Amino acid sequence: MNRTKKILCSVTAAAFMSLALPAINAEAALPVGSQAPDFKLQGALAGKPLTFSLQQALQKGPVVLYFFPAAFSKGCTIEAHDFAEASDGFKKLGATVIGVTAGNTDQVADFSKLECRDKFAVAADPGAKIAAEYQTTMQMQGKTLSDRTSYVIAPDGKILLSYTDRNPDTHIQKAMDAVKQYSASHASRS
Repeated sequence: MNRTKKILCSVTAAAFMSLALPAINAEAALPVGSQAPDFKLQGALAGKPLTFSLQQALQKGPVVLYFFPAAFSKGCTIEAHDFAEASDGFKKLGATVIGVTAGNTDQVADFSKLECRDKFAVAADPGAKIAAEYQTTMQMQGKTLSDRTSYVIAPDGKILLSYTDRNPDTHIQKAMDAVKQYSASHASRS
């Protein structure tokens, strides 16, 4: 095959793949203002097992709930590191951070220790049941996984932020901004 044909085939394949990408997302995330579905999941913090309850966490303040596809993948590791670095800032604002994955759920304990740097809990969502309730699933290699979506949930259960982007770079800042806005608006009421 000559060079021109190879380039044409590559461009055609890339164009076809870009058309197919929207089909990867099975659902759109829950919108801001909607009620966050309550859940309990098994997970780990600093490698130690725990049961995470959204209802219990909301009693302490807002919750930053972020879904990610799979532990130890490149983007998910970057995102975990960034949330770990920001976790003290979230805590100062009274927010709890929890990561949830439907991919390789057997590795959440190691992921919580190594990549989350013992700073926040990670929960396993076998079968992507909770991700489906939050309308943030995708199909990849024949499996249903959680898509990369961040939520900030107010103590009353209302969603303050709903943000989906496969690129992990802006999730932490968007979540932090939403928590800061919530804290500022509720500090003036106290």
